[in-house]
Amino acid sequence: MTKPQNVLDLKELRVDRGGVTVLDIPSFSLSENEFVSLIGPNGAGKSTLLLSLMGLMKRQSGSVCYRGSTVASSSQWLELRRRTAMVLQDPLLFDSTVFDNVASGLKLRGMGRGEIKKRVASYLERFNLGHMAERSARKLSGGEARRVSLARAFAVEPEVIFFDEPFANLDPPTRQALTEDMDRIIRDRGIAAILVTHDQSEALRMSQRIVVMNGGRIVQQGTPAAVMNHPVNEFVANFVGMETILEGEVKSNHEQQIAVQVAGREVDTVGDEQPGAQVYCCIRPENVTVSVSHPNPKTSARNLYPGRVIEVSSMGPFLKLRLDCGFMLTAYVTRESFATLELCEGKEVYASFKATSVHLIRRRAA
Repeated sequence: MTKPQNVLDLKELRVDRGGVTVLDIPSFSLSENEFVSLIGPNGAGKSTLLLSLMGLMKRQSGSVCYRGSTVASSSQWLELRRRTAMVLQDPLLFDSTVFDNVASGLKLRGMGRGEIKKRVASYLERFNLGHMAERSARKLSGGEARRVSLARAFAVEPEVIFFDEPFANLDPPTRQALTEDMDRIIRDRGIAAILVTHDQSEALRMSQRIVVMNGGRIVQQGTPAAVMNHPVNEFVANFVGMETILEGEVKSNHEQQIAVQVAGREVDTVGDEQPGAQVYCCIRPENVTVSVSHPNPKTSARNLYPGRVIEVSSMGPFLKLRLDCGFMLTAYVTRESFATLELCEGKEVYASFKATSVHLIRRRAA
């Protein structure tokens, strides 16, 4: 199978502001038809990376290559920008009609009037905007303005499209509908895309690769499953929702069946760490099962602890439980299970999770 060609490559990028390095990326690439999500806390450098890839950010060092050729001159940057599009959190629409806004990029590219009319009509329909073509952009709702912004970007039929928090502050139904429309068009047209988002569910749903950034650096990247379930350090584990992170020491390793001492209790897991290793045991809350009676002894969960519910909080369709099992453990339960089990703060329960649900991270020496 032929490896997809890289559309963009970035090498040895450094961006400084006020004498402080805010972006330090040794390498980054985007393959043909690939969807990459950039996640990380505010100030991690995600938007700066996007602007650098478009040549809109002054760099202290580094190069950008488009399909193997270095982009250096003004004319080369202009040509690259003609092959890309960007959608920002603020739609920044012109004070004109919806049709004219969607057509603006095509006019800048010198497309003929007849082709513009045909192309704009097509993308207005794709984003359910056909009936609004002559409406003033000033009279649009927030969700409608985002649709126009997306239609404008896709109408130029770019090879690469950059999204910088395009759905922030939208209500959940509108956000869901827009992401579905966007994702469908990207797949249908085979466009490479980079999305900056704080919504991890979006990143999981749409991405082939997730890139975690912090302090202007890439700290981990990989498939959604790899990043979410196998974080490389405590920062990533916290950021991707490993809500239980326990300090412990490996006591034994028998054919990769590991016992870790945690707060006077034993946690069973699997891995390569040897006795004496100082580790973090990371457990996702959705992998913890809560019951009110002792589970069947034939259960496949190697880790089983009596505990008590000390806090209950809402997580949309789920409830988050904080459990005291001799160490603090977090679990998610459905509202139906919460009611059926008659759970409440102070309730005595049993918490269990499989050995394979525990991800070990070596703790750094203090």
